[in-house]
Amino acid sequence: MRIDITPAALGDLPALCALLTTLFTQEAEFKPEEAAQHRGLTRIIGDEQIGLIVVARQGGQVVGMVNLLYTVSTALGERVALLEDMVVDPLCRGVGIGAALLQGAIGLARQQGCRRITLLTDGDNVAAHRFYEMNGFKQSTMVPYRLAID
Repeated sequence: MRIDITPAALGDLPALCALLTTLFTQEAEFKPEEAAQHRGLTRIIGDEQIGLIVVARQGGQVVGMVNLLYTVSTALGERVALLEDMVVDPLCRGVGIGAALLQGAIGLARQQGCRRITLLTDGDNVAAHRFYEMNGFKQSTMVPYRLAID
């Protein structure tokens, strides 16, 4: 079946929230919270300067998503993207949807003038590491740190 890679629309919010519930159930640092996810998704979809949510559609249904959030790198002096929340519906995995979604997101980032894409994965998610490496990503020597600000 054909896979269409397109920007998300506000009408996709229920499907996107469901996909984020799947993702945040798997990740070590995050937990699903639909109201928060809905707020964040709405902000991204509503402001193209913040970023872009890219979806994979199969038979008109959203079966995968990835966020591209924009910033500027002072090292490059150019726009760069943070790739977040990449997830494919578990029932649709293993048939190339993830690769098509990722390549579509990379193409859209390139069109937006991004010179680099950075992403984070759980340290023990070997399958994700392999997937990203097969798609051209290299492991960084940088170590992520977080500070929650209440």
